[in-house]
Amino acid sequence: MNAERLAFGVLGPLLVQVDGAPVTPPRSPILRGLLGVLLAAGDHSVPSLRLVELVWPGRSDEVGPGSVQVGVSRLRQWLRRIDPAPEPRWSLDHDGAGYRLAVPAHTVDLGRFRALVDGAEAAGHAEERAALLESALELWRGPLLADLSVLDFSDPLLRSVAEEVHAAAAGLAAAAAATGRAGPALDRLHALAEAHPLDERLEAGVIELLAADGRSAEALRRYQAYRESVAEELGVDPGERVQAAYLSVLSQESGRRSGPARVPGPPVPAQLPPGVPDFTGRDEQVEALTGLLGARDHSPLALITGMGGVGKTTLALHVAHRLAARFPDGRLYTRLRGPDGAPVDPARVLGGFLGAFGITGQDVPPSLEDRSALFRTVLTGRRVLIVLDDASAEGEVRPLLPAAPGCAAVVTSRLPLAGLEGAGRIELGVFEPGQAVALLGRITGPDRVGAEPEAAAEIARLCGYVPLAVRIAGARLAHRRHRTLGWLAETLGDERHRLDELAAGDLAVRASFRLSYLRLPDGTRRLFRLLGLLEAPDFGEWIAAALLDVPYRAGRAHLEALVDAQLLTVTGADPQGRPRLRYHDLVRIYARELALAEDDAGTRNAAVRRALGAWLGLAERAAERVPGPCFATIGGSAPRHRLPAAVAEDLLADPMGWFDTERAALTAAVDQSCALGLDEHAWELAASMAKYLDVRSLTQDLMRTHERAMELCASAGNRLGEAVMLRGLVDVATWIANDRAGDAMGTSYEDSRRLLRLFEEEGERRGMADALVAQCWGLVARGEEELALETARRALRMAEETGHLGGEARAHQVMGVAYGERRPEEAAEHLQRCLELARLHGNPRFEATAMQFLGAAHCLAGRIDIGHELLVDSLRVCHALKDRYAEAFSLLYLAKLYAALGDERALPTAHSVVFLSRRHGMEHHLADSLKVLGELELGAGRSASATTHLEESVRLWRDRGWLAFLAGTLRVLGTAYRTNGDEEAARKNWSEAVSVYEQLGDQEAAAGVGALLNAR
Repeated sequence: MNAERLAFGVLGPLLVQVDGAPVTPPRSPILRGLLGVLLAAGDHSVPSLRLVELVWPGRSDEVGPGSVQVGVSRLRQWLRRIDPAPEPRWSLDHDGAGYRLAVPAHTVDLGRFRALVDGAEAAGHAEERAALLESALELWRGPLLADLSVLDFSDPLLRSVAEEVHAAAAGLAAAAAATGRAGPALDRLHALAEAHPLDERLEAGVIELLAADGRSAEALRRYQAYRESVAEELGVDPGERVQAAYLSVLSQESGRRSGPARVPGPPVPAQLPPGVPDFTGRDEQVEALTGLLGARDHSPLALITGMGGVGKTTLALHVAHRLAARFPDGRLYTRLRGPDGAPVDPARVLGGFLGAFGITGQDVPPSLEDRSALFRTVLTGRRVLIVLDDASAEGEVRPLLPAAPGCAAVVTSRLPLAGLEGAGRIELGVFEPGQAVALLGRITGPDRVGAEPEAAAEIARLCGYVPLAVRIAGARLAHRRHRTLGWLAETLGDERHRLDELAAGDLAVRASFRLSYLRLPDGTRRLFRLLGLLEAPDFGEWIAAALLDVPYRAGRAHLEALVDAQLLTVTGADPQGRPRLRYHDLVRIYARELALAEDDAGTRNAAVRRALGAWLGLAERAAERVPGPCFATIGGSAPRHRLPAAVAEDLLADPMGWFDTERAALTAAVDQSCALGLDEHAWELAASMAKYLDVRSLTQDLMRTHERAMELCASAGNRLGEAVMLRGLVDVATWIANDRAGDAMGTSYEDSRRLLRLFEEEGERRGMADALVAQCWGLVARGEEELALETARRALRMAEETGHLGGEARAHQVMGVAYGERRPEEAAEHLQRCLELARLHGNPRFEATAMQFLGAAHCLAGRIDIGHELLVDSLRVCHALKDRYAEAFSLLYLAKLYAALGDERALPTAHSVVFLSRRHGMEHHLADSLKVLGELELGAGRSASATTHLEESVRLWRDRGWLAFLAGTLRVLGTAYRTNGDEEAARKNWSEAVSVYEQLGDQEAAAGVGALLNAR
């Protein structure tokens, strides 16, 4: 589709044209509504729920996102019918935020209208402005989407379009009156006023233009008719705007009758600095500010806050220029910071504002209070916009605010200025990635960004999506046409020099941050610097006390000052509602620069160690309350930084929730400890996370932190730390998928032998008991049950001697597994003792594990009801803990039980285990559940599907190295192949099964499979 082929109109009844000829819009009012709303939204995405509110007003309870999806799909089909070109220039898709109909702006009358209005705002002469606004209003054919009564026109999206049209009309009236072009402009305003008979601005514009065209009598009649209309319809008198126009007409008549020439009135100040021509994004904020500043019954105040460089001033000026026509009596601007960063005296600012209205010299009172009072008096009856840039205190702003209805003020600040009563607040954040890339393209040229889209995205990311940083990066590229975007991305990739590179001319990211930093008190500056040394992506407010080594409340006060200064961002809250905070990437780099420049190495290192010690102190206390593997708790010598008991208790009221919140920070703390060579901090922090990560099935995190810390401990000769890290790795590697190739159970056995030696070197007998239990699992997997039992008894004695209750429970557990199917009664006896010890230990996670194994043992012994009840109870505990590994285990044995009983619940339960196992990398459970699933499919006559499941199970068991499971699965797989008619494959699998059974010494099972081989 060429850009000109398809055209749309929304400024009036919905209009669709193809090649200049009108096309009937969709018949369905819903499709017409969707088309109209999406066209009116322009470049904005419209979320599904908002589309429901707009297109199905009053029916949101009965209409859901599914209806929107269907409607959009049908609309897309309709568009394809009217534009069947192979490469259409439109798209209708969901971009993650909502639905967006992308068409060239100039193909929609609203897009052309906005372009003309923007041109008028930028025009230097009133004649040009009037001509452009006339052209814009020529596009108006009636109220927005006038034929679509189904829409909710009270919504800001649609209401704002009408507001834009009316603002353009008011601007045209002012420009036309100033240039003598009243006649042509009257035609436009007459039509609008007829469509909106009670609109005060339009009516005032018509009256003013009639007077400017020499038709004063007609203007007075017009006023009288309007007054009668509003009295009849609304029961009120005409508003101030129309009254002022009426009085102006009377004044002109009086002047003509009296004869003397009119004395020129005071000047109309127009102090706004130029807006940026490449303004990008911020559509939602522009809409919100436009709405805030449109009030006429009071004097609205808009406050824009945000960190340095985020574009507060740019946004304020963009909106101020956009709304200039609404404030025909003047636009005032001042920056409330001097060149040195010091605040400007409000009295001095008021002197300048009064001078802009012709009040100078002796007429300006000396005191701040009198100047402020006079300023408000001057503004009475006028429509003036005031922009106050970069305020740092409420006291700087209050004397400069108007009180007269019709005036408005916009204030920008890096601080919240919470004391400004009645302010409409706009908190400005960094750009979305797409907005940052769009700004880069507008500065450097879209062709360069289009040629290197990945580099453009990387530049935007390295700039932290901060508009000032992106603007500087774009300026550097614009002045270096020979440089590629890839070059700049690589240059910015060096964090040590990134802020050096983000400077161009008088623009510099570092300077913007420094202005905020210099306004802080000394203690807060110190916290700003020290926080920059931490690698944690976010942190709680308690970290400030540790870094500064001050009381908790004092540290929190400094932290809140950083938040107020927009140097820290609140990213959320912990389970107790306390804020979580983070540095923006560029701000963190600046803070770290300052720390390296202003704080000595000893100060920096001590602060970081205190912070790591605070995390460790909380983490080990939280770990005590987390149910998990019953390993012996073994500590080291890393110093802890203790928070007040009440604070710590409040933070850890929900220990799993605390770990959920701190997980990324704790992982970063381990990494930072390793990078600094702090082996004690590294392994103790990693160990404190182990139970939590295990319960949450976050095994990749566990393995990464343990491997890094273990490597550091090994190089530092820290055998105890190395042993504790290896213990966690052995436990994970035994059951969970990992990068280690080959025999997982064999590797686990060898690692557990090494673990035993490490604990023996340290004389840590509780750790030795844990290592012995770990060895037992490898022995059971190899079929050496008697040696496993002997090793487990040794572990049990050692755990009893050292008071290691968890070690006792785990020893009984592995003895129950060793007895297994061959001696189910002895297995149940040990597993019952395991359950009792788990309850005594107060560990619900291990209690659930004991119930799982005990339930399976009772089922094997024929006590089905008891076994089933235990398995279901264990599943309830697993659900409460959100423990996916243990949940999969309970479901696995329930699936086995249901399969043995011929219960129809077997198949869906087995599928659930397969799903959980794949999702969380549980290879042992996956292999076992695939065997169950294969047997069920085979029993149902679906031998091909059964073969697929069993083949995968065999592959997994070979990698796991668990011989009994491998042999059993090979036996079933052979049966599946024979059922499929593949005798060769069946005999191959049975032969391997016989070999494995013989390796295990299970002659009875080997003979059973041998009988299958001999059968024909």
